[in-house]
Amino acid sequence: MQKLDSTFKRLLLIVLVCSTFTLTAQADALQPGQPAPLFQLPSQDGNQISLAARQGKGWTVLYFYPKAGTPGCTTQACAFRDAIKLIRDQNAEVYGISTDDVKDLLAFHQQHKLTFSLLSDQDAKVSEAYGVKMPILNMAKRWTFIVDPNLTIRRIDDDVDPALDAKRVAEMLKQLQASAN
Repeated sequence: MQKLDSTFKRLLLIVLVCSTFTLTAQADALQPGQPAPLFQLPSQDGNQISLAARQGKGWTVLYFYPKAGTPGCTTQACAFRDAIKLIRDQNAEVYGISTDDVKDLLAFHQQHKLTFSLLSDQDAKVSEAYGVKMPILNMAKRWTFIVDPNLTIRRIDDDVDPALDAKRVAEMLKQLQASAN
C-alpha cells in the first residue's frame, strides 16, 4: 500500500508540474500585433538566414514542424512547395523551421524538390522564443506564423492541417493585405 501511495504522489506531482508549465506557456504566448522574435538560423545549404533582413521586403511565413521526413511534415512541405507561387504572388516568402540538423534538412529539401528554405533550429532557441517547443522533447509543435513587412506577427495558427496549411496561408495573406490597405 505504501508503494502505491508513493507512486500516486509522484504521478500527482508530475501532473501539477505539467499543468503549471502549460499555464505558464500559455500566459507568455506570442499574440498577433506583437513583434516577431528575431533570429538567425542556417538554411539547408548552410547559408545564414536572418529574419531582420526581411524587414521591408514583404511578408514572411514561418512554419514550424516537428521532424523532416515524417508523414505529416512531408505532406506540409510538399503542400508549401506546390502552393509557393500563390504565396509569392502575395509578396511573401516561406521558411520551414525544425530542430533537424542542416544535413537532414538538405536531404529532405532535395528529396522533395522544395522551392523554399528550411531552417535548422538545432538548439530549439527559436522554437522556444515562438512558444512552439514541445515540453521535454527537442522538437517544435506544428504552428504557422504570418509576419508582415514590419516584422509584426499578424496571424498565428496553432491548429495546422499539414495538407491544407499552404492554401490557408495564401488565402490569409490576401485577407491580411486587403485589411492593411
